[in-house]
Amino acid sequence: MYRWIILAFLALCLALPAHAGSSEAGKPQLPAAEVAAFSNRVQQDLAARGVNVAIVARMGRNPSQLPKGVRYTHVSYWVLSQIKTADGRTGTGYRVYNLYQDAKNGTRSSLVQDSPADFFAGAYRLDAGIIIPDARLQKKLLKVIASPTYKALHNPRYSVLANPNTSQFQNCTEHTLDVMMAALYGTSDVARIKANVAAHFTPQPIAIGGLKRALAPAASQALTTADHGASVATATFGSIARFMQANGLAKSVYRLTPDKAYRF
Repeated sequence: MYRWIILAFLALCLALPAHAGSSEAGKPQLPAAEVAAFSNRVQQDLAARGVNVAIVARMGRNPSQLPKGVRYTHVSYWVLSQIKTADGRTGTGYRVYNLYQDAKNGTRSSLVQDSPADFFAGAYRLDAGIIIPDARLQKKLLKVIASPTYKALHNPRYSVLANPNTSQFQNCTEHTLDVMMAALYGTSDVARIKANVAAHFTPQPIAIGGLKRALAPAASQALTTADHGASVATATFGSIARFMQANGLAKSVYRLTPDKAYRF
């Protein structure tokens, strides 16, 4: 029973920094050359579209093991930046701004910047969900990400199924959403951000039976639902995409694989 609970609940943000691995086994699951080629393809696709900041998600687990309505397991901001290579050269590329669950203490998280190849290391399948904000929102997001507000909105108390309407816990997708709300409303006030999330954002419902919900924390404290009421719902790539599309904030929402681009 515990194995089923873990597989069903480890749906969001159970992604360690790439040097520690982000797959279930803690090691990359795909050949490094394939990962590098795909990460470059995503970068080139964004650059060709003139994107300065995008929301990108990866598939870290078999989708058949994820809760209904959840496809991607980790979400981050990709920001066009000046990159310095190991040999001292500089160029333009994307830096990835992540919230990662800590490797040694699963109830805590850290903000980590890494590369596109790091981001896709440990992916179960090379499949990226991508949201390109409209030009005005991109400018606002860049301002927040470059400011102290980005770090100030980080809550290190980690829960896989964090309730985005409260500030008790946080996961990667909730931090992404909080940064967006800070950009949209021009505020770093957490209470105001949470009020706007509750008023305007519809999280993804997660169907959990009473017994499974009660037993989940025994398997891992990161599976707590203490910040939820009778029902459980959390922020996901899909729920963020729906929010942005409904409010005219997304220029494009699509899925990219090594072979093809798909519109959602």
